[in-house]
Amino acid sequence: MKSELKFKRILFKVSGEAMMGDQSFGHSSLAISKICNQIISAHNLGCEICVVVGGGNIFRGVSKAAEGMERVSADYMGMLATCINGLALQSALEKLQIDTRMLSAIPMNTVCEPYIKRRAVRHLEKKRIIIFSAGTGNPFFTTDTAAVLRAVEMNCDVILKGTQVDGVYSADPKVNPSATRYDKLSYIDVIKQDLRVMDQTAITLAKDNKLPVIVFSIKENNALQEVVQGKGKFTIIN
Repeated sequence: MKSELKFKRILFKVSGEAMMGDQSFGHSSLAISKICNQIISAHNLGCEICVVVGGGNIFRGVSKAAEGMERVSADYMGMLATCINGLALQSALEKLQIDTRMLSAIPMNTVCEPYIKRRAVRHLEKKRIIIFSAGTGNPFFTTDTAAVLRAVEMNCDVILKGTQVDGVYSADPKVNPSATRYDKLSYIDVIKQDLRVMDQTAITLAKDNKLPVIVFSIKENNALQEVVQGKGKFTIIN
């Protein structure tokens, strides 16, 4: 089974919104279970997996909840929201007997391990699933940028960004049904066309380190398993 892998070590970027399912905020046990099953399926193929989860289901810096708030404070609240999501995902995975470690860019030793690169690499070598939380630990940087940074540090083969649509479109396909879908894009295409796949800092960092980004839908139960084998429907940015 391991020979079927196209990508051996991956960073899986999950939005906070994906964890709330059909709810307007918070967590959906069904949605989290679905994400966990996809992670486990890829892990069982022999894939080494890092996960970065967003915090948009709890707190978003640009939301109405943050209006009038100092940007730095709002960003730190968003980072702490990713820690809550990381703990929820870790708990769900460990209920399924999957060895998991959560590492935070903001030290909180009673909750999880601090992020130390060598320790993180060792966890991967021991086939543990790693959940990176608290972004980069700095305000003004998104979880997309944190995902690229951690993927580069961990020497990942690819970033897999799970979304609600099956790739990158020229516009939001939910709003504009005639939007063009792309199978392949260059980093420059994404930047020039201002395609909102990731923020430009994240895309530029991926470009500078020649790290491919794959955008796919996590709605299908076996989506992540297919993508790590180079199958399924997705958009690749490289």
